[in-house]
Amino acid sequence: MRFPQFLDIEFVDTEELCFPTAIAWSLADGSMKTVVIEPDEAWLPDDPDSVDVDLRYLQEQGVPLLELARELNEDLSDQTIFVDGLDPDEGLVDLLFDAIEMPVPFELATVDHLVKHLSRGELEDWRRELLFTHGLDPQLPESGVFALLMLARDEGLIPEDGDL
Repeated sequence: MRFPQFLDIEFVDTEELCFPTAIAWSLADGSMKTVVIEPDEAWLPDDPDSVDVDLRYLQEQGVPLLELARELNEDLSDQTIFVDGLDPDEGLVDLLFDAIEMPVPFELATVDHLVKHLSRGELEDWRRELLFTHGLDPQLPESGVFALLMLARDEGLIPEDGDL
């Protein structure tokens, strides 16, 4: 069975810049991948202390953009991938692929296109409740994807016995 697929991105956002730092996405079987992103040099601020993130860690431990793009292409190509709609996910995905001059191989849609009988506000309240109930850190992209997978399971889009 093919499950709906979800994506969430953690990012730096200041007055001067906005760039992704970590990403999580689910696969068609309901499993999940998550990686720290090595930032493109063009994204980095002149003053490393101006951002509230460990840039050295991202540069040393992050997955290079080309490798990340290949993996996203392999896992998500030609699919509609759902996001919570709270963050600038589409712009961040565009930024990732623009940095390596590659087209985005998938389409993004907000979760309200998947669960149509609830408003965005109702879906966000439900997602937030899932995060709280399961003790998930809302700042981690894997928590966001997990909450969206649970929401899809609660809606009957993923079987109850589907491993999450």
